[in-house]
Amino acid sequence: LSLSGRGGYFALVIALVSTAAQASGLADHGDDLFEREKIELSVNGFFRLRGDWLNNLDLDRGTTPSGQPLFAVPLGNPTGQSLFAADMRLRTDIAIYAPFAAAAVKIRADLIDNLVLGSTPVLSPGAGNAPTPAASPGQFPAPLLRLKRAYGEVLTPFGYIAAGRMGNMWGLGLMSNGGDCLDCNLGDAADRIAFVTSLAQHLWAVAYDFSAVGPTQYRKDAQRQLILDPTTDVHSVSFAFMNVKDDHTRKRRRIAGKWTVEYGLLGSYRWQDNDVPASYLAKDTTLTPTSVMRRGYKAGVIDGWLRLQTPHFKLEAEAAVLIADAEQASLLPGVLLRDRVQSLQVGGAVETTIGAPGSVFTGGLNLGAASGDPAPGFGAFPPAGSTPGAGELDGPQLDIPRDTRIDNFRFHPDYRVDRILFAEIVGTTTDAWYVRPWTKTRLLEFRSYQLELAADATFSRAFYASSTPGNDAGLGMELHAALTWASKDGFDVLAEYAVLFPMAGFDNPAQSLTAQPAQLGRVRLAWRF
Repeated sequence: LSLSGRGGYFALVIALVSTAAQASGLADHGDDLFEREKIELSVNGFFRLRGDWLNNLDLDRGTTPSGQPLFAVPLGNPTGQSLFAADMRLRTDIAIYAPFAAAAVKIRADLIDNLVLGSTPVLSPGAGNAPTPAASPGQFPAPLLRLKRAYGEVLTPFGYIAAGRMGNMWGLGLMSNGGDCLDCNLGDAADRIAFVTSLAQHLWAVAYDFSAVGPTQYRKDAQRQLILDPTTDVHSVSFAFMNVKDDHTRKRRRIAGKWTVEYGLLGSYRWQDNDVPASYLAKDTTLTPTSVMRRGYKAGVIDGWLRLQTPHFKLEAEAAVLIADAEQASLLPGVLLRDRVQSLQVGGAVETTIGAPGSVFTGGLNLGAASGDPAPGFGAFPPAGSTPGAGELDGPQLDIPRDTRIDNFRFHPDYRVDRILFAEIVGTTTDAWYVRPWTKTRLLEFRSYQLELAADATFSRAFYASSTPGNDAGLGMELHAALTWASKDGFDVLAEYAVLFPMAGFDNPAQSLTAQPAQLGRVRLAWRF
């Protein structure tokens, strides 16, 4: 039972921050909508090519009690240290504006999505050396085109209306993250109908999400589908109010020496009455009325966001509280569990910047925390069917009937705190707190290019020693540096290096082994358009 995290099980409904065609949902609230004399088309996006070198991410600390290393090791030489990978993505965001109306249709299409270079070769004799059409992660064979967003929006005298599959972003992206950054890998989307209006100098929004539906069946035309049991649908309703400014307003106020305060508060409620576990746990299973079982799932979240900007300082923060209750957690029809599964999760992050935008030197302090659970393992992405076990890196956070709570908050994986510990080894930030001082310096500047050097250090500890493989709260200190050559014309080159010095939380007491440092190197080329 997952109560937060990847893909947004608590995926929130209201979006915040962008006004371009690739906007993650509702934050634009019609800023780019006005009557045009003819159909207009806007296209933007990026092409990203990157390569990774990962050295000793298993930390040379042996295996967990289940016999697995903390991270993948070379298949032909388990004592080897280095792994390599390269991938690419071509992202296209399209906005089609209707004539004589403040309306638009917006589309996000990833033509190649995180394709690992060399992963789809033609191996048959005489076929040449050209790769097959690009496959996407988890799909083979896969279409070359992946349509991730398609929605319509219109600005009426009463407010902004949007409907379709759109991006999902709120605040810093701590819980719901649209995945719009160059190095983002996932990105949330929601099938929703939403309405936003302005009242008392605030934006007020309400939205309904088609979060999930139960088993479906094709109709006679073999194209359309029917939902076989409406009581198994997962519903979400959200309400929010926001006080936000656009980029031009913030810049104008900063130049004038004024403070700018922006904020928002979101409340979301999700529920599911019944479930049909056989529809997603087993393939080619005949569904009958006995396949339907009680779930009684209810969940709510309150998420607040704040941004304060002065001429030489900026602070942005997000904090969320999640409460959930599942009346029946069993996945086997006819087998009912006596105890409910409940959850209380709390998480938050703060980002600060000292120095005016465009300054030669800037810096700041970022910090955050994600509540934990005393069950063994971090509970980031527990393998299906796994059982709790001391010394494991990951594992389910409940063990019915002995443990019926899941209290670890999970940051969205696209909200990256570091490069190795949480980003690669654990998978996301959970059951931990961290402190991250950072600095950035502009080394060179030309007419259309500039060279920047950024550096940071991340110190982290777990809330529960029992969650770590080494049964110690100390996690590690990670140092990171990045050199960026950026062009005003849209071409960027990034080279970065990170080293993790693990602490006792990753030691292996059972095998008397001490965790050793890990390294990561990355080079990224990006073309924006």
